[in-house]
Amino acid sequence: MCVCVCTCMHMYLMCYLPYSSLCPGSQVNAVRVYVNSSSENLDYPVLVVVRQQKGVLSWQVPLLFQGLYQRSYNYQEVSRTLCPSEATNETGPLEQLIFVDVASMAPLGAQYKLLVTKIKHFQLQTNVAFHFTASPSQPQYFLYKFPDDVDSVIIKVGSEMAYPCSVVSVQNIMCPVYDLDHNVEFNGVYQSMTKKAAITLQKKDFPGEQFFVVFVIKPEDYACGGSFFIQGKENQTWNLQRTKNLKVTIVPSIKGSVYVKSILLSSLIFFSFYLGCLLVAFVHYIRFQRKSIRGSFGSSDGSGNTAVSRPIAASTPEGSNYGAIEESSSSPGRQVSSSDGGHTCQSDTDSSVEESDFDTMPDIESDKNVIRTKMFLYLSDLSRKDRRIVSKKYKIYFWNIITIAVFYALPVIQLVITYQTVANVTGNQDICYYNFLCAHPLGVLSAFNNILSNLGHVLLGFLFLLIVLRRDILHRRALEAKDIFAMEYGIPKHFGVFYAMGIALMMEGVLSACYHVCPNYSNFQFDTSFMYMIAGLCMLKLYQTRHPDINASAYSAYASFAVVITLTVLGVVFGKNDLWFWVIFSAIHILASLALSTQIYYMGRFKIDVSETDLGIFRRAALVFYTDFVQQCSRPLYMDRMVLLIVGNLVNWSFALFGLIYRPRDFASYMLGIFICNLLLYLAFYIIMKLRSSEKLLPIPLFCIVATAVMWAAALYFFFQNLSTWEGTPAESREKNRECILLDFFDDHDVWHFLSATALFFSFLVLLTLDDDLDVVRRDQIPVF
Repeated sequence: MCVCVCTCMHMYLMCYLPYSSLCPGSQVNAVRVYVNSSSENLDYPVLVVVRQQKGVLSWQVPLLFQGLYQRSYNYQEVSRTLCPSEATNETGPLEQLIFVDVASMAPLGAQYKLLVTKIKHFQLQTNVAFHFTASPSQPQYFLYKFPDDVDSVIIKVGSEMAYPCSVVSVQNIMCPVYDLDHNVEFNGVYQSMTKKAAITLQKKDFPGEQFFVVFVIKPEDYACGGSFFIQGKENQTWNLQRTKNLKVTIVPSIKGSVYVKSILLSSLIFFSFYLGCLLVAFVHYIRFQRKSIRGSFGSSDGSGNTAVSRPIAASTPEGSNYGAIEESSSSPGRQVSSSDGGHTCQSDTDSSVEESDFDTMPDIESDKNVIRTKMFLYLSDLSRKDRRIVSKKYKIYFWNIITIAVFYALPVIQLVITYQTVANVTGNQDICYYNFLCAHPLGVLSAFNNILSNLGHVLLGFLFLLIVLRRDILHRRALEAKDIFAMEYGIPKHFGVFYAMGIALMMEGVLSACYHVCPNYSNFQFDTSFMYMIAGLCMLKLYQTRHPDINASAYSAYASFAVVITLTVLGVVFGKNDLWFWVIFSAIHILASLALSTQIYYMGRFKIDVSETDLGIFRRAALVFYTDFVQQCSRPLYMDRMVLLIVGNLVNWSFALFGLIYRPRDFASYMLGIFICNLLLYLAFYIIMKLRSSEKLLPIPLFCIVATAVMWAAALYFFFQNLSTWEGTPAESREKNRECILLDFFDDHDVWHFLSATALFFSFLVLLTLDDDLDVVRRDQIPVF
């Protein structure tokens, strides 16, 4: 140590051994230079210049750091590690020379203290934790060499204190080392840190199979989520207040065999669903063949309608008079079905059917205002249109979603490739919000495990398409054979929405994988857009089951989804702090609930004559409100529908009030919760009404319901683990990071992907098979609810 007063310039010559011994692979030594000056005169700082074999390092004391709003911070204690020089053939591992020049232009001189020490633990060891301290003016960096049997490592850094904000950087072995706040981002890979940081590195990316790990403390905390405003004086020494205790551990990452095992296992799990479906299809085929041989199908399914002619329980409020179509009046419905069957005598293609043909039958146009507003409705009342026309209407769902998927996915893929490229080129790991403690790279992808876990959505979505295709083919064959059960019994088979659901499930996997290439604030909607569409399509399909003639068109449905996605984006941007947005959104939510409830209650037949241009329209609206709402609240005409809509509106109004009062930060999840709750409410109502109507749940749909409930419960548990969040800063997000939990490869969110894909698949099967028991029931005996 040297304490002196510098009036002009002092020069010191020192020597040290860069290696602890002459043996190859020996420990590398490094030197640290400490300078302290009591002078706070920025006009005449103490200038320190260190000259080495291959470089020069210089700084001034007091050391000046710039903050936001032109704030500046001065540090009178500065400590820097000198970049160790490698031995050359000429010099060998002998003594290295260091020249330290200290100068000041102060007229009266400047007192300073100089201390040069040798670092004892400069080289980090594998699986050995190392504790140290750092501050803005006293950064630290250490050397790590890859062992021969290790190809990839994870640098884990921890601290018990969130602030001061720090930066962890990994740099190639080159001098100078960038170890100050203003230049630490110039080289290598880096990420900001509060309590946790983790960086995965591969040996192949470092030609010398070694690197520096640099730790820098920032002068302000805004980059880590701290306050933008600093209380207290500026231009003062902050050494004690900005010191941070850190612990670094470098552990080997997983081997290549773990990648292979994880890929094979995840693929086998989902391909086992294909095998299970083949087995179920084979069993059904064998049973069908046996019934055909015995001739029992006709006797058990429709030789007499006594077993299926009264689907409504006697204890229900409607009693035996449920529906206005009695046994004698069922013939018109049968004639319509017969005429439908007459069409099937021709080719079952839709080439000659135009969309403009919808609702062109005069009897439908004259009767539907009467039929749809009857007190009791049967399915035959709402399946009067030509089957081919309705099927073509629902096929538009399928073709439209393919168009949407292509136009949506292509720019998404291009954008996430750009994000990943920028992250790889710049080394800025604050761009993407991974779970860095379980982010396994492959090729250019930084978190391959998060992408692989979405394989289930694609495989199960494709499997669902195959199941729907099989049912569609069998149904077409039955129609071509003029099977009366296909034409006049059971729920009308329209598979367009099912095809759209399968495509949506596959696209959810594709876009979720794209989102997880680089998850951040700018691309969150990639992961959620098709979730809204899946929930909306499921509700539409559930409604279409008993209302095949009056379901929403594909154009209006997808337009509604577009509005929802737009509101979600606006909610994420403005919903955090702006009260005006929540007021507008809550009003839209409540009004939309009321409008949709009105259409559902009156089966789409609620209208107000707007031909009057004066105040008569308002009198008409008030009269309709009084007669149809106020009076009917005490004695509603459609009790079941009224109960569903009251409960549904209470749920939606509760969501609206909750959002208005608490203003949740995660608006995307809040919006998704609205969709899921409405879907679950409608599904529960449907199943309850089905059981009330003395309908049965066959073994397959019952199994699917149980499997769906179990899978969703397990999936939601892992979903709420919150391993990262782009709502805060990257450093705050890393505080939530956790280790892998499955095969040392998948984390909690990956398990959520697996389970949610399975849960969605079973949910789709529930909708597909829920009414299979009605395949032997005449449509004029299937109640509408």
